[in-house]
Amino acid sequence: MAGLPIDPTALSPSADTTARLLITCPDRPGIVSAVTTFLYHHHANVTELDQHSSDASGGRFFLRLEFQTPDVELSRDAMQRAFGEVVGTRFGMDWHMSFAADRPRMAILVSRHDHALLELLWRWSRGELRADIPMVISNHPDLRTAVEGFGVRFEHVPFAQDIQEQAEARILELVQGQADFVVLARFMRILSGDFVRHFPSRIINIHHSFLPAFVGADPYQQAYVKGVKIIGATAHYVTADLDQGPIIEQDVARVAHHMSVEELKRLGRDLERQVLARAVRWQVEDRILLDGNKTVVFD
Repeated sequence: MAGLPIDPTALSPSADTTARLLITCPDRPGIVSAVTTFLYHHHANVTELDQHSSDASGGRFFLRLEFQTPDVELSRDAMQRAFGEVVGTRFGMDWHMSFAADRPRMAILVSRHDHALLELLWRWSRGELRADIPMVISNHPDLRTAVEGFGVRFEHVPFAQDIQEQAEARILELVQGQADFVVLARFMRILSGDFVRHFPSRIINIHHSFLPAFVGADPYQQAYVKGVKIIGATAHYVTADLDQGPIIEQDVARVAHHMSVEELKRLGRDLERQVLARAVRWQVEDRILLDGNKTVVFD
């Protein structure tokens, strides 16, 4: 009836029936046809499809596809096994099928800066991040009250250079089997390569990024002294090489000549919050594929 409001949830697919398929393989004709034909024959309805080829001739092919499963008669295991046998092996695919009803588990590491952490907790509490947060771990006790106010477990693990091995062992003990990926929401310690290897391409970090770049203590003061015109933030996967992992998301903001150091910091915090939140949402929704040291993000 005209004039009645429309409930958007009535028009959107249910998470209980939504499945996702991520594919990377050598590019060749017929891939999309083979995938969609397989889903059609199993009574799945494709609701979203994005693709990318890294080269016009003979490069890598990347595909993200969402489909609905209310009429699929196969079990999850049978569906995945059949896809591998019928399509995956034929095209030499590296593929992953997931189901939106299975919420990924995200452990968060943080130090004293709370802006990135609170942005994630706020979005999570509103249902914007369809993930579970089993715990927040910090090398300082300061944020316990704020975290527990969201009903999330808080763990304090002291972390200093002379006890790094023990600290990392304790963190691994806490998250092993409890987290599918880890977010560094301004965790101001450098994780060792041994730690990172437990979560390959499953640790997301956020940090400031400038043009030109400033490293070391108080980068915003350095930027202010140099009179930068742009500041930014970068979210990336963590690798054993410091700040060299594949970039997931970036953003920048212009700096006016009249801005103080505190105004630069406030602007930088806003960028970090937004950039990290987008990167985490894309991770949760299976929108990121790796292409060497780059990412393909279907946003």
